[in-house]
Amino acid sequence: MAEDGSPEGGTKPLSRIQARNRRRILEAALDVFSQAGFRGATLDQIAERAGMSKPNVLYYFDSKDSIHVALLNALMSRWLAPLERLGTRAGEPPLDALMAYIRRKLEMSFEMPRESRLFAGEVLQGAPRMAPHLDSTLKPLFDEKCALIRRWVDEGQLATVDPEHLLYSIWAVTQHYADFEAQVGALTADQATARERAATHVDALFFRLLAPRQKT
Repeated sequence: MAEDGSPEGGTKPLSRIQARNRRRILEAALDVFSQAGFRGATLDQIAERAGMSKPNVLYYFDSKDSIHVALLNALMSRWLAPLERLGTRAGEPPLDALMAYIRRKLEMSFEMPRESRLFAGEVLQGAPRMAPHLDSTLKPLFDEKCALIRRWVDEGQLATVDPEHLLYSIWAVTQHYADFEAQVGALTADQATARERAATHVDALFFRLLAPRQKT
């Protein structure tokens, strides 16, 4: 499925107006779903946010569920791209590769908080609409990167870490800034430097964890 929610592969291409309206609906739905969750969101809310009538929304998507699935499909490819790139650059030291991944995940939390909350909300419900992606896409990628990190540890290029729990920790720390954005905003003293300070802290936290120990 394309990022505008349209089907791909042998189907009639959308007109410019149709593509624009789909993007408009998806943008509005992202706002509504990220704030109210799937269960709390309604087609009326999405239509109002999009500035369209409910029948017009239903012309492009036949249900709230289909809008949600379209958003999740578009999100997965963007969300997994940094993990897919991990370890693919020739000659890049493993520690540098992991730190670049962590920094990008933190940047995405500041740049894409709605998308992060959409993903988190789906998982908290048991991933009823995203389960196929988790099984067919995320699990093989996760296993591949865990094996890569384990090899780096065995080669002495990283400190001893559990690859699975390392990735869980990276996601937990970086996505906290998106999923708990309201709390972070309320508690952070200096908003002007908040993002910079978060980056400095997260960078130092994981560098200390991952840097190989000097042999004595």
